[in-house]
Amino acid sequence: MDATLYKRAAMIRQFEERLLQLFSEGKLSGTVHTCIGQELSALAVIDHLDPSDWIFSNHRCHGHYLARFEDIHGLLAEIMGLPQGICAGRGGSQHVFRENFLSNGVQGGGVPIAAGCAMALRRAGREKSVVAAFIGDGTLGQGVVYETLNLAAKWQVPLVLVLEKNGYAQSTNTATTIAGEIRGRFEAFGWKYCETSIWNEPELFATAKEAIQFARDNSSPVALCINCYRLKAHSKGDDNRSSEEIARYLERDPMHVFEQANPGLAEQIRQEWDRALSEALSELTTAPSQVARNQAPPEKPELVQWNEQPALNESHRVIERIRSGLKKLLEQDNRVILLGEDLQDPYGGAFKATKGLSTNFPGRVLNTPISEAAITGFGNGLALAGARPVVEIMFGDFVMLAADQLVNQGSKFAYMYNSQANVPLVVRAAMGGKRGYGATHSQSLEKHFFGTPGLSIVAVNSIFDPELLLERIHSEINHPCLMIENKLLYSLLMHYQAPDGRRWLASNSSFPTLKLPAVGTADLTIVTYGGMVEEVEAAVKDAFLEDEIQAEVLVPTMICPLDLNPILESVKQTKRLLVVEEGQGFSGFGAEVVAMCMERLKGHAIAVARVYAEPHAIPCSREQEQFALPGVAKIRERIASLVQT
Repeated sequence: MDATLYKRAAMIRQFEERLLQLFSEGKLSGTVHTCIGQELSALAVIDHLDPSDWIFSNHRCHGHYLARFEDIHGLLAEIMGLPQGICAGRGGSQHVFRENFLSNGVQGGGVPIAAGCAMALRRAGREKSVVAAFIGDGTLGQGVVYETLNLAAKWQVPLVLVLEKNGYAQSTNTATTIAGEIRGRFEAFGWKYCETSIWNEPELFATAKEAIQFARDNSSPVALCINCYRLKAHSKGDDNRSSEEIARYLERDPMHVFEQANPGLAEQIRQEWDRALSEALSELTTAPSQVARNQAPPEKPELVQWNEQPALNESHRVIERIRSGLKKLLEQDNRVILLGEDLQDPYGGAFKATKGLSTNFPGRVLNTPISEAAITGFGNGLALAGARPVVEIMFGDFVMLAADQLVNQGSKFAYMYNSQANVPLVVRAAMGGKRGYGATHSQSLEKHFFGTPGLSIVAVNSIFDPELLLERIHSEINHPCLMIENKLLYSLLMHYQAPDGRRWLASNSSFPTLKLPAVGTADLTIVTYGGMVEEVEAAVKDAFLEDEIQAEVLVPTMICPLDLNPILESVKQTKRLLVVEEGQGFSGFGAEVVAMCMERLKGHAIAVARVYAEPHAIPCSREQEQFALPGVAKIRERIASLVQT
């Protein structure tokens, strides 16, 4: 190691040692994961990357960031939670974004995003750009990693997966938890595999250069395993390794070896960095520490404007309008790419939403394996790097397999990284039952994603054109959007009028609430969405014909975040609210609508009721399924009982 390399490594080490000192003094909160002992790994890789290349790091990101930018001020401010930080103090120690550099703390989750980013670079014609993603050997237990290894090899993306193999996952020796040979894991998927260590500096830098150059020249994934050792605890002080083991590795530590051979020079360099860090800390602690906050808009009701909907051919079925919408996106924006299982012709998707599209748009409608987490992760990465992906989850039940990518990854990026990263990803999911598919293929699980900041949820129905819905998602939503499509809707015709002849209206917003107004004075307000519209229409017609009950029906197209104003406006007049949903009731859509209305309409005497699924798994039997899920009879019964209160 020469003095120049030692100085760069010392910057990383002293920065992190200062962090540990600040934590011990109670001047920092949260957590910090140091890479002390692994500094050369970061330098060897990043020295061979171009400014246009992307870097994906993990919870142990300080060394990677400083190797890239040498920005001690910005990183220190970020960890201190100050507005001068890289992400205005929002990300802290683990969550950093700057100029093609991204780190996140969920292990393994960044791997498919990195691969999707690499795929986007290749598709955009940046043939010589690569993506480097850092993981530790503990991450080898994550299934999404292997889903990504498969897809990255099949699609030949220029990804360098850097495995910093320090032998531990937090406090556990990975030899006790990871089976088989690491090399074999990558070679089984056809990846090129390179291995080196921090204890042989010339070989380390040469091997890193070889791996990156291979990915760059061949647009092909490479695994680079760097054997190393972490000299400090996993995080602050949680370390149960023996002092003898740590001492053995300290003796081999390349920086320690340099210091033993060059004590005067090493001390001089350490003092230089100590002064720089002290000056940075002094500047930051005397700077204004007011944290920037997003101010929520005031909660005040606004008068809703109702209009007739745009012209729509009512001879079209819902699935045809979804297909037409996807086709239009592909025609108008060459960044759009569709990913999912069995999407290509002749099959065209499980519900035929993509039939004919792969023929008309070759290379832009891609079949994937059964890998929901990786597919959605690829979508996050594609969107992050400028593409406009639409991911289809064959059955909505399976979206839970991709929950990490929606909840812990893409939805957080815009806020967590202080608006420096956007992820315009659309995930389509076929939800709902009443087709006899049973407990694992019939659920309405969207409620599990309600309230996730940075994630919008829209629900397709048969009274608002899905083509227009897709167009507006594409043009107006710059973060992940979950698009709920009830399976029973696919074969239904679009319609403007309810069975009793009343015409549906739409509120004056991009993602409108739809209203079926009462003929006279409404006796109650019914709120529903998606596939329950037809059931509600039929129940409302029966209620009027049999008991002369007048109902006003509201159907939001965006169910999260929810525009509450149309509902409040109606409930103020009717004093009765019925919410109908196909999913489970506890903590569901209806529970939230009722709670928000009661909170906002204090002083108003309001009667409320809900209709939802029975609290058990959905059976295959037609008769049992009809009992388990809401239908016309249950809605009709609840209407009558609510009006009697």
